[in-house]
Amino acid sequence: MMKQPLVAVIGPTASGKTALAVALAKALDGEIISADSMQIYRYMDIATAKPSEEEKQGIPHHLMDICAPSERFSVARFCELARAAVAEIADRGRLPILAGGTGLYVDALLGDMRFVEVETDPALRREITAELEAKGIDEMLDLIRSFDPESAQRLSVERNPKRIVRCLEVYRSSGMTQTELNEKQLSAESPYRAVKLGLTAADREYLYERINRRVDRMIEAGLVEEARRFYDGSFGETAAAAIGYKELLPYLSGEKDLALCTESLKRATRRYAKRQLTWFKRDSAVHWFNIDVLSFEEIEAEALRLIWQELAKAEESG
Repeated sequence: MMKQPLVAVIGPTASGKTALAVALAKALDGEIISADSMQIYRYMDIATAKPSEEEKQGIPHHLMDICAPSERFSVARFCELARAAVAEIADRGRLPILAGGTGLYVDALLGDMRFVEVETDPALRREITAELEAKGIDEMLDLIRSFDPESAQRLSVERNPKRIVRCLEVYRSSGMTQTELNEKQLSAESPYRAVKLGLTAADREYLYERINRRVDRMIEAGLVEEARRFYDGSFGETAAAAIGYKELLPYLSGEKDLALCTESLKRATRRYAKRQLTWFKRDSAVHWFNIDVLSFEEIEAEALRLIWQELAKAEESG
């Protein structure tokens, strides 16, 4: 059976993914599926840099604003909804365009990952979280290395506390390592013929300056008030931990001034961008474009050439 053509626009925050995805959708009669783990939440507009209606330019965007901030959302649920969105877009004779910076979501969808459920145990998770806080990331990574060296190597790059806790939770609750679980979840072949387009910068400082300017615009647009509403309400820990809120909490509580918290937010966002690049750079199938070398028009033209080339191949093989 012919694989479904799909375009993926990926890369770090503030690299221009939305603008490119919209331009490609207009040129190719496409619709956009968001691959952003925070843009799924309603009301979190400024912190997650959701595109405005003006920025969307009339292009349908899927999987944004689909959850209340108090809801839990998983990569398995994302794949379920994204597969359905791809099928619906294709049924309308349009091209699905995946756009976002959550690497796990992108890889899980395009790799056609099928999820083996391991039940969560809140008590065990709290116990492991307390252990992590007491021992630190490095000691917990050493512990994981003793039974799952592959996961330990990956997590030592990411250094994501939530994923470290989950890795230990999976092992202690099921006896299965995260590596074994991942192998069970990977299917033999993806149903998609994906053209992966990545945005980055030859000079990392250029990207970081874009991030700094975006944070300034977010503050001007009312990020502080958006964060205040979330901390005054009763929202889930996942949403409240979004970059853009937790860095402002010391200001909201009167502990630090806004300038210091803004610098903290810029630093956290730059670090996040670095982690995103580390994740995406592992994929040799990505066609990378340097936004500080090429103009937007040059990137768009080359991206369209690559996509048309792949669509022609798909027709020949189909």
